[in-house]
Amino acid sequence: MNNRRNFLSGAGAITGAIAAATVSKVAMAALPEPMLQTKPDTMAPLMPATGRPYNPVVTLNGWTLPWRMNNGVKEFHLVAEPVVREMAPGFKAHLWGYNGQSPGPTIEVVEGDRVRIFVTNKLPEHTSIHWHGQRLPNGMDGVTGLTQPAIRPGKTFVYEFVARRPGTFMYHPHADEMTQMAMGMMGSWVTHPKGEHPLIDKVDRDFVFLLNAYDIEPGSATPKIMTMLDFNLWSWNSRVFPGIDSLNVRQNDKVRIRVGNLTMTNHPMHLHGHEFQVTGTDGGPTPRSARWPEVTTDVAVGQMRQFEFLADEEGDWAFHCHKSHHTMNAMGHDVPTMIGVDHKDVAKKITRLIPDYMVMGERGMADMSEMEMPIPDNTARMMSGKGPFGSVEMGGMFSVIKVRKGQKAGDYSNPGWFKHPKGTVAYELAGDAPDAPRLHGAGAAALPAENMPAQNIEVQVRKPTGHSGH
Repeated sequence: MNNRRNFLSGAGAITGAIAAATVSKVAMAALPEPMLQTKPDTMAPLMPATGRPYNPVVTLNGWTLPWRMNNGVKEFHLVAEPVVREMAPGFKAHLWGYNGQSPGPTIEVVEGDRVRIFVTNKLPEHTSIHWHGQRLPNGMDGVTGLTQPAIRPGKTFVYEFVARRPGTFMYHPHADEMTQMAMGMMGSWVTHPKGEHPLIDKVDRDFVFLLNAYDIEPGSATPKIMTMLDFNLWSWNSRVFPGIDSLNVRQNDKVRIRVGNLTMTNHPMHLHGHEFQVTGTDGGPTPRSARWPEVTTDVAVGQMRQFEFLADEEGDWAFHCHKSHHTMNAMGHDVPTMIGVDHKDVAKKITRLIPDYMVMGERGMADMSEMEMPIPDNTARMMSGKGPFGSVEMGGMFSVIKVRKGQKAGDYSNPGWFKHPKGTVAYELAGDAPDAPRLHGAGAAALPAENMPAQNIEVQVRKPTGHSGH
């Protein structure tokens, strides 16, 4: 992490009565030094050196923004700017973010803290910041034109309010949202309870990340901002598998995971090997009477879900969105289904003209994960990631929770692959498999059928074309 100091020319004065104000040169010299992060690694939790104590979170493939105390006020400095984000090894995107990264750094405070956030705009257009889910004065809500003037390029605005309730929140622009959020402008905010709370338990590990999505054509680096539905990169904190770090915990740790969704669709988040309870939303802690065991919870657009579980089963446990297209990278939306189509004769003729031609999807898409098929520079492979038993055949919103007996408290390093005890791994059967029972016939119809063809017709496989209008 590197420090940097910004000296921007600006006119005007700080006005505490409204959400934002331009800052003069004299005031700029007194701003907190803006901190810059250039790496997409999961950084160690930031232990609070000043202010009220709390148990810090770990931002998956991200970091926590440092602050300074100024006469009892916790001051932060966010810089909105173009950034380069490595989304996976060998694939970088040109995004917009904060303080060198997308998403921006996590902001951590304590219930009752008075916070002051300086926001400097180094984008080519105006911006603002909405503090999603916060209770605050209306003029600090960050909606351009409604509650404040826009932050023009080169200007710095000030937001100041009290963190009134504990929970997990988000921040993002409320100015030209279609462009700025599609370009990656967002971040997490965590407000810790000021003491023991009847609905907020103490945990050993506390992780936070945001769900976001991009449409970046293979070989390019800048998202297409006009996309409404057909995104091809589904990411956690602007990283796609295998670029997403594992979540490393000690066996029998109580683990909390906070997930916010700023994509255009919902995401059913699924954890293998354990049950969890949803203990909080962006509306606050969940009453204990409203909690039940789950293995999947849906996170809708604009929502946050906080869930907790006891990591009592050792192993490398998959953790992912359960929409299968969201665990793939760089998908093409007009690729026809070719399963069962015999390409042999056609492929021979084509390879005489195009030596590198490859048949796609004849046996399913798993072959794609191991193909050496050339792809454009700066492109994330559709399915990738190597596990101890071969290709994982995943991309997008996928990671692993690694539970280990020997993982020390506070140690977030990757312990490597799990060593399975003898006799606990599925194995190939030696010899012939026993006959398996099969269902023959479709069963009785619920209602009598009418207007059916006089004879059975066998459906012929043919090459489909496009989306057929849907």
